[in-house]
Amino acid sequence: MQIGLVGLQYSGKTTLFNTIAGIENPEMSMGKEEATIEVVKVPDKRLDILTEMFNPKKTVHATIEIFDTPGLKMSDNGKVKITTQFMNNVKNNDALFYVVRQFSDGSVAHPMNTVNPARDIEFLETEFLFYDLAFLESRIVKLKKEIMKTKDEKMKRELPIIEKCYAHVEDEKPLRTLGLSDDELKILSGYQLLTLKPLLIGVNFDENSIDDVESTIAEIRDSLLNKDETIVPFFGKIEYELSSMDEEDRITFMEDYGIKESALSKILGSAYDKLGLQSFFTVGEDENRAWTIKKNYTAQDSAGVIHTDFYNKFIRAEVVHYDDYITHGSFSKCKEAGVWRLEGKQYIVKDGDILNIRHS
Repeated sequence: MQIGLVGLQYSGKTTLFNTIAGIENPEMSMGKEEATIEVVKVPDKRLDILTEMFNPKKTVHATIEIFDTPGLKMSDNGKVKITTQFMNNVKNNDALFYVVRQFSDGSVAHPMNTVNPARDIEFLETEFLFYDLAFLESRIVKLKKEIMKTKDEKMKRELPIIEKCYAHVEDEKPLRTLGLSDDELKILSGYQLLTLKPLLIGVNFDENSIDDVESTIAEIRDSLLNKDETIVPFFGKIEYELSSMDEEDRITFMEDYGIKESALSKILGSAYDKLGLQSFFTVGEDENRAWTIKKNYTAQDSAGVIHTDFYNKFIRAEVVHYDDYITHGSFSKCKEAGVWRLEGKQYIVKDGDILNIRHS
């Protein structure tokens, strides 16, 4: 899974990227012209606790790719410049994370001269709506021409879906609010429509705005067309400084600033929810590992994530939920308590399940 960080220049987007990617020399990446990608571990306290209990030779966290697109700049005509390269960078992500600026800094001017996160969100949304509208219009023209020539049934099925999407976008509404069916989404999946991608919005505050977070987020939400968008407040500069501290000092400073959760945890947790993802675990003396799956995956589907042979030769899954394992402390005691069980192919795996796959 790849999350793309998108924002105007000087929004703190790259500072956030450096924090979650563990980059120690921010000067190397500030104001860069090229996109940057890093694979980061998904923090999971449950896996850490299981590692303490099993003391395996190796622990493997789930990972996620964070993609930092260069910040959008003002061009010579006084407008923010949107390039083809920028759009190509954006469309290759599984989800988008808008980073908008709420902090004030006289030494770093906002590209639009004033700090206004609601306006910045609207600007990004509008540009992406224009991109989708142009693509959909072009696709409709092409489909109609091809249908006239070939009478292709697949294209005939696609056309009304594209036309429905076009009407929605033309009404200045992002496609993620259209409520498309699974079949419709499958038809659209290859087109990388920007407003169809899951969206998270990160609002970058400074230490002087800690008491204003809730009211500011409420104001931003009121300005959005979709009131249910996920908004993640974070403190870019503070959290970058905290990332270089040892664990004990970091916890103390987070408490002093009233920061209950790191930016990485908040972003990845929100992304998992938005993308419908969850984790299950495999444990043992050799390795403890967290595996990422879609919600509603069956035991057989989950086995296939581990190895294709496990899917094809699946027999049963031994299942204990993490909470039950922690309560009882061992597999044998879980069996005695009746919380260890054998499940078949169609068992729906839950977030936090510990699995052992039996296969032929």
